[in-house]
Amino acid sequence: MQTAELIKCLVREGQSLAGAAAEAGPDAAVPTCPGWTVRNLLRHTGMVHRWATAFVAEGHTAYHPDGGEPDLDGEELLEWFREGHGLLVAALSEAPADVECWTFMPAPSPLAFWARRQAHETAVHRADAESALDGKPGPLAAGFAVDGLDELLCLFHARPKSRMRTQTPRVLRVRALDTDDVWTLRLSTEPVQTERTDEGPADCEVSGTAEQLYLTLWNRLPLTAVSVAGDADLARLWREKSAITWS
Repeated sequence: MQTAELIKCLVREGQSLAGAAAEAGPDAAVPTCPGWTVRNLLRHTGMVHRWATAFVAEGHTAYHPDGGEPDLDGEELLEWFREGHGLLVAALSEAPADVECWTFMPAPSPLAFWARRQAHETAVHRADAESALDGKPGPLAAGFAVDGLDELLCLFHARPKSRMRTQTPRVLRVRALDTDDVWTLRLSTEPVQTERTDEGPADCEVSGTAEQLYLTLWNRLPLTAVSVAGDADLARLWREKSAITWS
C-alpha cells in the first residue's frame, strides 16, 4: 500500500478506536488483552502514537525512548489520545518523503515504515477497543489486511527477537481465500523465513479471509475463526509464541 493510503487508514482506525473506547468506558475489560481495561488501552496506544511522532517530527536517527504512559482518566484521557493521534497524522502527512529517522524493520523509506507500522498498530488496538465494547472486532478492508499480514509474517517474525521457533524444521502456510495471497513460513531454531509462495508441502495450513487471518494471527480472534488443516499443534504454537510485545 502507498504511504498516503496508509495515513488515511491510520486516520480512520484511530477515530474508530476512540469512538469505541468512549462508548465502552474506561473501566471496560479488554478481552483480547487479558488484564487490561480500555483505560490501559488508551494510555498504551496514545503513548505509542507520541513515541512514533517524535521520530518523524523531530528526526531522531537513533532509538529514542517513549515518554511513558500518562496518569489520566475518563474524558481527559480520551482527549489526550485524540490529540496524540492527530499529532501523528499531521507529522506523517507533513513530513518530506525523504525524511530521515530511526526505524526498526526494513521499508522503502522511514516515512513509509512509520505510516505502515502505526496504521496497523492502531488497527489492532481498534479491534481491542471494539472487543471491549461488544466482544467483536469490526471489519477490515482486504487490501489493508493483506498489507498487515505481510508486515507481521515477513518482517516482524524475521527478527531475531521473534519467539516463533521449532526444534525441528516445520512449514506453516497461510492462505487468504478472498485475495489469493499465500505465505509459506519455514520454522526452525532460527528466525522465521517467509516466502510469498504456496510451493512445496506444508505441515499445517491456516486459511480464511484476509480479515480473519489478520485478526487471528494477531491473536485478536480465536483459531476457530479460521480453517486449520494438517498439524493443528503448529497453529496452536503460533498462539503461544507469536505475540508482539512492547519492550
